[in-house]
Amino acid sequence: MARLFKLAEAKQLELPGRKALELVCGARGSRNVTLRLVEIGVPEPGAPERGPHHHNHFEECIYVLSGEGTTFAESGEFRLQPGDALLMPAGEKHVTRNTGRQPLFLLCFFPVADINGGIQEPDVAKLS
Repeated sequence: MARLFKLAEAKQLELPGRKALELVCGARGSRNVTLRLVEIGVPEPGAPERGPHHHNHFEECIYVLSGEGTTFAESGEFRLQPGDALLMPAGEKHVTRNTGRQPLFLLCFFPVADINGGIQEPDVAKLS
């Protein structure tokens, strides 16, 4: 049965360095998909940078809605602009940072209903 998920009903997540709304996930009835709307604000001068994380057993697909950023990954640096999509392989450490003057908005898709057990995000780490 098809389901409609309203932004106003999304779960707000407490994640380091970004705001995230979980639109679709197992807790909301999905069997195989997690979809998040993520906002990465313009960094404050002198603010500490968020470290990398990785997903143990699943990929992540990041789609840029608006803003500019760079994803720093073990396999390289990827400049992001609206309309770009980035596929991050399972297990690869990465972090996306806002490099523009406006908030960076992303849709983050995971092919699993619950990513909480498969994400490793240390509090203090640095990739670049």
